[in-house]
Amino acid sequence: MTTSTNGEIKFMQMALDLATNNVTSGAGGPFGTVIVRNGEVIASAANRVTTDHDPTAHAEVIAIREACKKLGTFQLTGCTLYTSCEPCPMCLGAIYWARLDQVFFANTQRDAAEAGFDDSFIYREIERPMEQRSIPMLRLAPENFIACFDRWRESSARVDY
Repeated sequence: MTTSTNGEIKFMQMALDLATNNVTSGAGGPFGTVIVRNGEVIASAANRVTTDHDPTAHAEVIAIREACKKLGTFQLTGCTLYTSCEPCPMCLGAIYWARLDQVFFANTQRDAAEAGFDDSFIYREIERPMEQRSIPMLRLAPENFIACFDRWRESSARVDY
């Protein structure tokens, strides 16, 4: 564990409170996230997978979406994410795409697995060659399949990310 400031502990406690309240209210799983910039909470969210019937409605993803909307950008450079649990592979991908500066988490993958949220199979799947994954992933490339990327490369309205 890392040595923390009072502010960091306060934001982590907010994430943990979101997670606990989410369970207590019956709204969803024990996951909460707070995104902070310059000591100000930009966005916060709790897991809504079961209430929204959306497997992508993890606290981190929801908070990233809200922070981006609030700041009017698709990159959260200068922001720190506090989350009640070590991010899953999907959330980790979102964190990297959002370009957050730092992530603090409280519970670990192992803690989550022991509570019934085991995502180790996803990490194993990512490491496998596509043809060995449990969900078939097959390339299908009709004629002129690359045209969408050609248009992107040529576009004057392109915004790189």
